Order: sequence, then C-alpha cells, then structure tokens
Amino acid sequence: MPGSNDHIDDNARRYGTQAISAAAERLRSGGLVAVPTETVYGLAADSTNASAIADIYRTKGRPDFNPLIVHVPSTEAAGELGLLNGLANKLAKDFWPGPLTLVVPKTPDCPVAPAVTAGLDTIALRCPAHPLMQELLNISGLFLAAPSANKSGAISPTKPQHVEHSLGKAAPMILNGGPCESGIESTIVAIRGDDYQILRPGPLTSDQLQASTGKTAVNHQGEKIEAPGQLASHYAPNKSVRLDATQAGPDYYHIGFGDIAGDTNLSVNGDLAEAATNLFAALHVADASDRPLIAVAPIPNTGIGAAINDRLKRAAQKD
Repeated sequence: MPGSNDHIDDNARRYGTQAISAAAERLRSGGLVAVPTETVYGLAADSTNASAIADIYRTKGRPDFNPLIVHVPSTEAAGELGLLNGLANKLAKDFWPGPLTLVVPKTPDCPVAPAVTAGLDTIALRCPAHPLMQELLNISGLFLAAPSANKSGAISPTKPQHVEHSLGKAAPMILNGGPCESGIESTIVAIRGDDYQILRPGPLTSDQLQASTGKTAVNHQGEKIEAPGQLASHYAPNKSVRLDATQAGPDYYHIGFGDIAGDTNLSVNGDLAEAATNLFAALHVADASDRPLIAVAPIPNTGIGAAINDRLKRAAQKD
C-alpha cells in the first residue's frame, strides 16, 4: 500500500499519471479497466455498481454463480465489506498486501452489488501488492471487483497481450504494468470461525499459512462455489492437455520442467516459484503453436507446486 507521497509520485512517474487518472475516471463512470496485480491481470469494475458488474460477466462469459474477488487498499477498508475476526486479521497482518484472498462473512450493510457475491452471505477480499493497483484503488476511491481479464475458463493473463488476445474486441482499457510477478492467482482461504480452509492453492503455501496461524487447514465439504477457481474445468487452453509427460510425440507442444527440456521450460533449474511465474505464459504460447496437443512435464507437488498442479489439473479437465 502506498505509504508516502514520494512513493505515490514514483508510481505516477513509472506508470503515467494521465493513464492512472483516466482509468480511475472510467471506473467511477461505470466502465471496465484491465489492471495488473502481482498475480494476474484483472478485469476491474466498481464493486458497488450492478451494471458494471454485469458488464464483467458479459465480457468474460462468466457463470453467474461464480463469485468475484473484491480488491481493497487496506485491512481497514476490508472491514467495511467483511467481518474479519482474530484469525482473519492475523492472516491479513502477515500477508497483506499480497497474494492472499480471504473469504469472510459480509457486513450487514455491505455495499457491493449482489452479483459480486453470487447470492452468498460471504465475500472474497484481497489487498493487492502491485503499486499500480494500489495507486488505482487510492485515486479512484473504489473497492474493485476484478476477476482475471480473460474469457471465463480460459488461460489466465499475465501480460497485457494476453488480455488483448483473450478478450479481443471486448477488451477494455488496459493499464500496462508489465509481466505479473507471481504468475498464478492468489491463495484463497475461507475463515471458518477459529479455523480456516484453503479453497484455492496459490503463491502462499499451506506451510506459510500454518506458520502464521499455528494450525493446519480444515477440510470443509460444501456444495456451493464460494470463490473463483473452484470449477472443475478452468484455466483451460483450447487444446487438450496431457499431464506428467516425461516425453511427448510430434503432435504435442511439450512444456518442460527441470531436466525435461520440452519445447519451452518453466524452470531449467527446477525452481517452483519461477515455474509458477512462467506457467500461464507458457500455456498461451503452447495454445498458439502449430501443434494440435499440449503436454506438460511432471511438477513436484510440494510448496507452490501444489498450486501449479491445481491449475494444470483444471486446465486438462474438459467439460
């Protein structure tokens, strides 16, 4: 979160004051803006504007039972929308701003449009770390609903070009913040009283959450989709995807890892954080190649590797 005027001025010089101001005005008037975060590019709109939220769903072709994450500039701002208990505040203190989304009960007077929470009595909140997104939140004065800026279920965008390719003529104004740092979507944690459940693995690992809370996550079986990324088929290329492929035939664009070179390699050194950063970009390249199929090398299911494998499993699942 911007902590000084000097920091804000630095952001303005880097990203362009006019672009940020124009984006803020567009959002205040009910328009959409594609914005960078440290995870992926988001398709942002004023979370209290029902018409703007409907435009997100239309642009993405997103199922209306899939909730949206609302981005806020601070923990204090989050408290205007959701009820943060001691556990939620502890996680926010340790990991915000950053790639953590908290699913908490809505406040009684929560102002977000009903479609944002898909009819649930909970809300998904995140305080992003990207300086441009923080700048936009502060200048606009809005709480921004911002799912990934791509067609629903498609590969998430980690570069401005990915947004343009996925949304085509429907792409709105795009704030260019360069490639995203984390490369996969935020870890989503639902607060269950004094316990928590990981709804979606992400850059923050289960070990980091356990170190913060002093307890392991619970496994709560629920029928409703409470947060983005819980659909069985998601993050999917147009081509069929084969996983755990140590070798691949000529019809496959092979995404390698470590010693398995492939046509491109997520991380030659076997660095899982680097692999996460490169994952969606590699899937975009594979999907655009002249090969009809995609294969992906085995990824260790440890640390952030669990989040990578979660995305790959959903990418390989066809409806």
